Amino acid sequence: MSVTATALAPGRPARATVRWSRRAVGALAFAALIELVSRTGLADREFLPPATEIVARMGTLALDPAFRAHALTSLLAWAVGLGLAAVAAVPLGLLLGSVPVVDAATRSVVEFLRPIPSVALIPLVALVIGTGLQLRISLVVYASLWPILYNTMYGLRGVDPLAKESLRSYGFGPLSVLLRVSLPSSAPFITTGVRLAAGIALILTVSTEIVAGRGEGMGVFIYFAGIAVPARMTDILAGVCWVGLFGVAVNALLVAFERRAFRWHHARLGEQT
Repeated sequence: MSVTATALAPGRPARATVRWSRRAVGALAFAALIELVSRTGLADREFLPPATEIVARMGTLALDPAFRAHALTSLLAWAVGLGLAAVAAVPLGLLLGSVPVVDAATRSVVEFLRPIPSVALIPLVALVIGTGLQLRISLVVYASLWPILYNTMYGLRGVDPLAKESLRSYGFGPLSVLLRVSLPSSAPFITTGVRLAAGIALILTVSTEIVAGRGEGMGVFIYFAGIAVPARMTDILAGVCWVGLFGVAVNALLVAFERRAFRWHHARLGEQT
């Protein structure tokens, strides 16, 4: 690239500002559409309150200690479940991706368990371990395990064989090759798996709370707002929006971490494209 083209090319901060500005405009346009549909009577305000009322209720709930207790309970289940899934899935993925015999022996079991919806396991898990925080954590672990596991295995398949052979030629054993070459090369894929699992964990946390319908949690708050007479639709949508904002924030943080920690990986992808 010439000096002139480099000078004229927008910097990374400028591109990020443009990207986030477009997203903000899209969100504001969507909120304005909801406001218009509700205010003009195109939709019943009982089922679709104006966006301004939803946002105002979100602010009120943020100051409510009871609502914050619901949010912290869900956050705890989400964080613990996601963390346990990562701790279990990464070593398991390294094992299956590095030892073909073990991968072949366990493939049928893994392929049988992976498609089972976690929500379908709620009655069974509730009978075995109860309906408290342990229920949510267990289902979050189960659902979050698979994207991290498969991304770890996929990352191992993309490791440069020449780099591994170079280390072996200097007398390094399989474990050293795994820790010095395979794991660092797979780290961007593992991080992507964690990012995907974070969204799945959030969905499972809230949906499990809604189905269980007891204790504390964002799903419990939404559930009781829905069964109230009349239904508190503003509370339901405000709770849903808070969950969505948390998901957006977590995803943005993980994407930023990926780009900073693995710049070499993104640079290589840019060269390939």
